[in-house]
Amino acid sequence: MSATSPAPSPATGPGTAPATGPGTGPGTRPVTGSDAGPDATGPDNGPRARPDADADGDGPAASLSGKALAAELRTELAARAADLAATADRPHLAVVTATADESSAWYVRSIARAAGKAGLDCTVVDLGPDAAAPALRIRLAELSADPAVHGIILQTPLPDGARLDDLASAIDPAKDVDGANPLSLGRLAAGLPAFAPATAEAVVALLDHHGIALSGRRAVVVGRSTVVGKPLAHLLLDRDATVTVCHSRTADLAAVTRDAEVLIAAVGRPGLVTAGHVRPGAVVVDVGTNPTDDGGLVGDVHPDVAHVAGSLSPVPGGVGPVTTALLLRHTVDAAATAVRTR
Repeated sequence: MSATSPAPSPATGPGTAPATGPGTGPGTRPVTGSDAGPDATGPDNGPRARPDADADGDGPAASLSGKALAAELRTELAARAADLAATADRPHLAVVTATADESSAWYVRSIARAAGKAGLDCTVVDLGPDAAAPALRIRLAELSADPAVHGIILQTPLPDGARLDDLASAIDPAKDVDGANPLSLGRLAAGLPAFAPATAEAVVALLDHHGIALSGRRAVVVGRSTVVGKPLAHLLLDRDATVTVCHSRTADLAAVTRDAEVLIAAVGRPGLVTAGHVRPGAVVVDVGTNPTDDGGLVGDVHPDVAHVAGSLSPVPGGVGPVTTALLLRHTVDAAATAVRTR
């Protein structure tokens, strides 16, 4: 799912690079609401736990909620969207979908609602779960050529026989607000201006917002998708973390994840990461959004982890709202760039 660049703004942390959207300058680090510097977590520069929690993970984990950060981002982008609408174009996001997956439909609905509240136009182009890859490619190319559209998202999962890398290459990189085009991913890996996948960027933004340092920390990412795992590894490396990426072929997963000071789960398997996978006091970010039979959502992290971790992002309410806000922020960035370059 398009689990994580913001608008240009001055960086405040030492060594922080500028925003990463096209035309915003070099660098791959997201500039977030707090931009906490490397000393933000205290003298030991380590993961921050809630003051009343046991440092060894015996107390309840502090909540890494994304709601406050998402609200900050929405306020900022709503003001920018209003300025654009008053002088040029109202920012316009197009979401192309071709699936009957309910978690995907929930995500698209949340994007459309958030866009409307922030003053953006959002068009959902539903081609149906039986859409053929050529039809998807044609529609993406048409949207890329439409000057009234500023941002494009290709929602996953895709129909049988359709490949994300092939179809996403039809999205103009200047409108690729979820960083799906292989050109965008390549530029991100090379440290060049590009929109990062919003979910990957949201993880780093969430950690920044809660004052959790990354420089010099051991970070483990469980999942190697091009939507989250791989781009997140690049973003973490750019923040000077020491990064390990795990996947389905990783031997003794728990032995690897227990070494993590910052652990990110992004595989789409409910409860995969248990208390036995977590180092006491570690920072744990749950990217999973798995639908339940009663219409709810659960993450990739088992609830028991809250008794071991120092801090833990909730599902829902953690990475998700930040991801949506960043997608809209990217769209406003793209609209502003389009106005400047006419």
